[in-house]
Amino acid sequence: MARPRQTIVSLEDTPYYHCCSRVVRKAFLCGIDNSTGENFEHRREWVDSRILELATIFAIDICAYAVMSNHLHVVLKVDADKAKQWSDKEVLIQWHKGFKGTLLTHKYLKEEDLNQFELQTVNECITEYRKRLIDISWFMRSLSEPIARMANKEDKY
Repeated sequence: MARPRQTIVSLEDTPYYHCCSRVVRKAFLCGIDNSTGENFEHRREWVDSRILELATIFAIDICAYAVMSNHLHVVLKVDADKAKQWSDKEVLIQWHKGFKGTLLTHKYLKEEDLNQFELQTVNECITEYRKRLIDISWFMRSLSEPIARMANKEDKY
């Protein structure tokens, strides 16, 4: 039975992880559905593009990946040292490449004046974002969710 990643990931033991993401509804991720003849091969580009985009955001390297008809495999290397070395500003810049952030984090990057409470809130965000940028679950969620949304829209679900 599958176990939550947080119970099996130990960056102290190894930075390398093999992850798999499967589709639901017996749907096709890509390839040709032999029962209907529909071609979903164009979706492979969605996966390729998203993986390459996420590699520029997260402190996680893509060692290898394979896109199958109904699932995908990725081999990841978490670079926790890289994330630790990022300045607070760099963490926010990385986060904003792929996510909205908050009004305060945007104000911070624009070097607008923040009061003590606002600055404390930004520092809490930075701490959380730094953790997320090395989190395999966040990476996989960020990979799978937009692709699933596009496929569901295309499949009219």
